[in-house]
Amino acid sequence: MSETRVHLSKTEPAAYEALEGFSRTVGEICRANGIDDRLKEIVMIHCSQLNGCAYCTRIHLDRAVKAGLDADTLMQLPTWRESGVFSERERAALELAEAFTFIHDEGVSDDVYNRVGSVFTEKEYAALSWACVSINAFNRIVIAGRYPVPPRGEKAAA
Repeated sequence: MSETRVHLSKTEPAAYEALEGFSRTVGEICRANGIDDRLKEIVMIHCSQLNGCAYCTRIHLDRAVKAGLDADTLMQLPTWRESGVFSERERAALELAEAFTFIHDEGVSDDVYNRVGSVFTEKEYAALSWACVSINAFNRIVIAGRYPVPPRGEKAAA
């Protein structure tokens, strides 16, 4: 991926800064409505993985580690349905993340809405939904611009 693309955050920084502000607001909404950083980062990583956004996946993996997620849990995200490491809340959030990421398929189906809604309050559901909207927007900007994800130095990998 050596092709140079328009870097939206540099070409039109005002729009990107507005999106960053939106993202900060979403973080505040999550905190205010009982969505801790661990749960929020699980959602951010999963959406980014589903979209194929290596750049955002890396950013949110780093944040997830700071939020206390361990390597085993992080490695289980792509196979969360078959894994026993996730709580009921985490499983519901992952299902909602998939519905928002693949919203073009069938929207948020009644089954998903009802399952997720039986686990989360309306405020929690709204906070997680905004988190999904936010990360999916960033994923599209980064993927379209082919933001580079170079290997980390040996020191960082250790």
